[in-house]
Amino acid sequence: MVTGNFRDFFVVIATSAATLIGLLFVAMSVSKGRAQAHPQVIREFRAAASLLAFTNAFTVALFGLVPGNNIGYPAAIVGIIGVLFTAAGVRTTLSLPSQQQHRRPQLSLVIALLLVFGFQIVNGFQLIINSHHGGALATIGDVLIASLLIGIGRAWELVGDWDTGIVSSIGRLIGHQPQPPGAVERQGSEETETAQMPSRSRDQLE
Repeated sequence: MVTGNFRDFFVVIATSAATLIGLLFVAMSVSKGRAQAHPQVIREFRAAASLLAFTNAFTVALFGLVPGNNIGYPAAIVGIIGVLFTAAGVRTTLSLPSQQQHRRPQLSLVIALLLVFGFQIVNGFQLIINSHHGGALATIGDVLIASLLIGIGRAWELVGDWDTGIVSSIGRLIGHQPQPPGAVERQGSEETETAQMPSRSRDQLE
């Protein structure tokens, strides 16, 4: 069980995560049925990543407040679950050969999740070995904050269907409007149809 200033901190983390989980369900219901620029598999992975990020912070903080609990156990267990989820998301993304332009935005999300869950697992095991390791506990606190921020970014992306990555954000600040992901495919199909029009006309004349 965390004590002292850490206890108040984890109370705030658990409360914030619970609130954000409720708002995420509202966001998912609002965005449902709207025209989306990303494929359904990508949207589902990002929504699940947001939910997992919030649930991670909520679960670890809540178990850490239970008297007699060692916060290292929930941190390590949920971290392993997060790594497995991320691996499944990578496999699903790579199974879409026709969606090459959607893989790069996924890379930043995958890296962020792996970093969060990786640090969480390492420091969780350190607390399992030594429950009084203050440095590991502080690191887990920082990791949980990062987890909440990742979840907020994915939830905002889910509502607005925007890419919230650093590159796209800088592009918007300098006035560059990114082309919708579906526009590339539509442009390619239009160019193919245009190239085929002369041959079709010759066939009709013959």
